[in-house]
Amino acid sequence: MGPELVRKIMLQEGLVACQSRPRTTILATGIQTRLDLVQRDFTAQAPGHKWVGDITCIPTWDGHAYLATVMDCYSRKIIGYAIASHMRTSLITQALDMATRNCPTEPGHTIFHSDKGSQYTSEEYAQAMARHGIQPSLGRTGSCYDNAAAQSFNAALKKELVNRKIYPTRDKAIKDVTHWIETCYNQTRLHSTLGYKTPNKVHNEWYSNQTTA
Repeated sequence: MGPELVRKIMLQEGLVACQSRPRTTILATGIQTRLDLVQRDFTAQAPGHKWVGDITCIPTWDGHAYLATVMDCYSRKIIGYAIASHMRTSLITQALDMATRNCPTEPGHTIFHSDKGSQYTSEEYAQAMARHGIQPSLGRTGSCYDNAAAQSFNAALKKELVNRKIYPTRDKAIKDVTHWIETCYNQTRLHSTLGYKTPNKVHNEWYSNQTTA
């Protein structure tokens, strides 16, 4: 029995092969000077003040896809994301570029918090942060609580979407994840920390209030 036949039968039966999941946090060496500017406080007074980000893995029959996200702490909205077959630093900078288009930063005051993965401590990342006037912040190694807001989003994505599906291709995974972020999460998910409003509603209300003030 060839691998293609096995693959076809497993898809028909709703089965998925066990795959070892790659580490999305690869610790950097030699760069430990950046501070934790968040200290587990994932609240913000306005959009663009404090962001958090992470990378998570999405298995498919084509191989792994990687999702990098940027969440605004004020609204919990995913304001930037990128999905690709790799987890190089360019994946993060693409998500960061999208975030700056969707949510204006305050040069010198906007904080972007992450773990100490090598992508977040690279020179390419530092240059992107400087270009946008964003302050980098790093949590401690091995502590999920230091990036709890981003980790919570990843857990919801896995529980509600990724772990319930078998993706034959990366393109299918990208389409589904994009829809889930834009429609199921940003547009319709109610957050108790937001007074049971959606991320989009809180985000849009703030800018609407600034216009009418």
